[in-house]
Amino acid sequence: MKYKWTLIASVCILVMLLSLKTGLVEAQAILQQPTGSVPTVTGTPRGVMVTVPLDQEYVNVRSGPGTLYDLVGRLVAGQEAAVLGRSEQGEWLLIQYYGGPENQGWIYAATINLSPGEVPIVEIPPTLTPLVTNTINPTLAAQFLTTPIPTRLATFTPAESLVVPTYADVARTAFLGGIPMGLVIILIAGTGTILALLSIIRSR
Repeated sequence: MKYKWTLIASVCILVMLLSLKTGLVEAQAILQQPTGSVPTVTGTPRGVMVTVPLDQEYVNVRSGPGTLYDLVGRLVAGQEAAVLGRSEQGEWLLIQYYGGPENQGWIYAATINLSPGEVPIVEIPPTLTPLVTNTINPTLAAQFLTTPIPTRLATFTPAESLVVPTYADVARTAFLGGIPMGLVIILIAGTGTILALLSIIRSR
């Protein structure tokens, strides 16, 4: 009988402990429930964006709107950036670029895709001037200026003028004091003809 009452007491204590543990779990679960409304997260418009075309490897990002400004970085193919402004002609766009001056940079508008929207005109930063002006040191330049030393060159003696012989055309020269050779031949032939005729007449 003694063991029987001990067993019953042990069972009752175990049931009470389980009941107490279950109640604590339920109370803890109730405390974890939210007491207020959960705020709803809503998106905001991104504004005007630029996107580098996929067929272009990259575009340069500069500190100002022009190639005279320093190169501060690059946007690779498919990368996007928010547009903050543009130049007066709209050829260059000011974008948000982390790593540039004031986390901004300029890109050439013809090399990217621009989403629709209004882009304000912003003030263009001044063109950077070199800190040191390139000048020529006169003392250093004088060391490279040399006076040419005259050299002894061979003298040139012109050759004697050549005598070109002239030839007279015998067939066209005059004969017997200016009488052409053809006329002389005609006279001789005529005289022979006359003499032949006289001989024929006398023979009759």
